[in-house]
Amino acid sequence: MSIDQETPESQVDSAVESGAETEIVNEEHAHTEVGEHEYTIEELKQELEEAKQKAHESWDKAVRTQAEMENLRRRTQKDLEDAHKFALTSFGKALLPVFDSLVLGLQAATGDSEDVKKFREGSDLTIKQFEALFEKFNIVAIDPLGQPFNAEHHQAMMMQEVEGAEPNTVVNVFQKGYVLNGRLLRPAMVVVAKAAEKPSEDNA
Repeated sequence: MSIDQETPESQVDSAVESGAETEIVNEEHAHTEVGEHEYTIEELKQELEEAKQKAHESWDKAVRTQAEMENLRRRTQKDLEDAHKFALTSFGKALLPVFDSLVLGLQAATGDSEDVKKFREGSDLTIKQFEALFEKFNIVAIDPLGQPFNAEHHQAMMMQEVEGAEPNTVVNVFQKGYVLNGRLLRPAMVVVAKAAEKPSEDNA
């Protein structure tokens, strides 16, 4: 028997060793495949998160754009409404002195002559036409006699003590004010009551 010839026992051992090496190689190869597979999943997860983030950003931009467009539409609509509501502002301001002159002329027309009566009748009719026109276009008079002073709608011409009047109350109206659709055309020129001055100790 040759010295190099393997015995059955040695053949078995060789086979076992060869199988073990093959198993080790297969395990390493399988581990590499598993590792590569896990890395690919992580990449997909990352790409999915990035896609979600981009979609969220796009949605936010779309919502903001829609909100801005809605605000722009509302502002435009309000501007158009204001333009219609207050188109007569300049004309109304120019018209008020004419109306004031008619009222003053009617107040100054005294006497019982036929000419005076005719003048008063004509002036009174014209004033009523003006008032109807004001009502049609929502021009409202401000006549605050007896009301608390309101700096937004009243212009105080003077302050004076008035017996029995509450301080800061309008006690006289020199000229009526007017508003157009709630917007001030002209403030009312008024006299405002002030509190009575207390006598000083020296005078007492």
